[in-house]
Amino acid sequence: MPFSGFRASWVSMINSDLLLKAKRYRWFIFSILAAGYILVYFHRLCPAVLAVDMMRDLQVGGALTGLLGAAYFYPYALMQLPAGLLSDSWGPRNTITLFFVIAFAGSLLLGLAPTVFLAIAGRTLVGLGVAMLFVPTLKILAEWFHAREFAFMTGILMALGGVGSLSAATPLAALSTWIGWRLSFVAVGFFTLVLAILVYFIVRNRPGDMGWPSPAGQQKSDVPEISLAAGVRKVLTSAAFWPLAGWFFFDCAVFFSFGGLWGGPYLIQVYGLDKGQAARILSMLAIGMIVGSPFLSYMSNNVFKARKPVLVISSIIVVALTGILAFFTRDIPLTGLYLLCFGLGVFSSAVVVIGFTANKELFPVQMAGTATGLINLFPFAGGAVFQPILGVILEHHGKVAGSFTVAGYRQAFLVLFLCGAVALLSSFFIRETMEKT
Repeated sequence: MPFSGFRASWVSMINSDLLLKAKRYRWFIFSILAAGYILVYFHRLCPAVLAVDMMRDLQVGGALTGLLGAAYFYPYALMQLPAGLLSDSWGPRNTITLFFVIAFAGSLLLGLAPTVFLAIAGRTLVGLGVAMLFVPTLKILAEWFHAREFAFMTGILMALGGVGSLSAATPLAALSTWIGWRLSFVAVGFFTLVLAILVYFIVRNRPGDMGWPSPAGQQKSDVPEISLAAGVRKVLTSAAFWPLAGWFFFDCAVFFSFGGLWGGPYLIQVYGLDKGQAARILSMLAIGMIVGSPFLSYMSNNVFKARKPVLVISSIIVVALTGILAFFTRDIPLTGLYLLCFGLGVFSSAVVVIGFTANKELFPVQMAGTATGLINLFPFAGGAVFQPILGVILEHHGKVAGSFTVAGYRQAFLVLFLCGAVALLSSFFIRETMEKT
């Protein structure tokens, strides 16, 4: 009996030591994955700062520039469900590694492309590659962090997306001024390759891969699993899903069209700002994301104790902001431009955290991956559709001294105003999902 007690104590001490190692090591893993997520957002929004240089160098107009910007979003949207399937079958570590190598090749091709069509191919590969980070990362975090820590870690990850947006503004403008937009993409491509190597050699799917106990405290659920086909069918046939999907589509069409591409040319061509000044204004989009995510989460959880009011109020503000762009296109004071971009960062981008939470609460927990993958198609589809549409509108109104006209931007932003109005209308039909306590 004394020997049994000694043995149990010894085993417990070893397990405690291994658990402590796992808790320390998971921060190395999170740091690498977080750096990857910063890169995802950087690639998403970087054309806004570089669009004028790229149009001049590649000798293209608005329509093809819009297609170039949107080429990131098509594969990103389409790969959301496959990302979950590959994470489950092949493992998140292998999935991220392979697809980040693809993103490296795409960034290299984009930087070296002699024609716009090769540049579009390169950006498509970038979108394909970075599309496979978010869902596999959530799967890894679920293995390394306890459920009560998971929401906090996801929030940090989303805030770091704002850091990625910030790096796609002023720092990118400075880098491109120094070495040009082409070498900037080449440099970012090699950084992507370094991250792929770090993921392969350092990241592990679960503590068990290293012989360690899990800090996540995993518990087996008695709830039966739902097949992918059944889960997809349940989500797509839910009447509550579609208003939220419509809201995501049109709300993110506003943010990605302005913040991800046409905001930079607008500030440079209508207000005569240089690239650095435009980048500083666009950086307010990222600051709005960083500040807005915890702020809107707090408002939803503690003030309104509901999801829908935050979505409706945010949509009203987006309508007002896009209305200012559409009806006062060249009459906004400099301070107003800063505030407008900050507002779009909060109420058109950071607010998606509430949208994703509402979507998760619509369906059983065992369908969370399927529901998230399906709803995540819509924000990126919005960007993919409307970035080229705005480019066509700008091209249709012609150019004066090599710049798109104020009338063209006014018409393009009127489209964003209508997108904001449809998003607001959709928000009225979203079902409240937060349970009253």
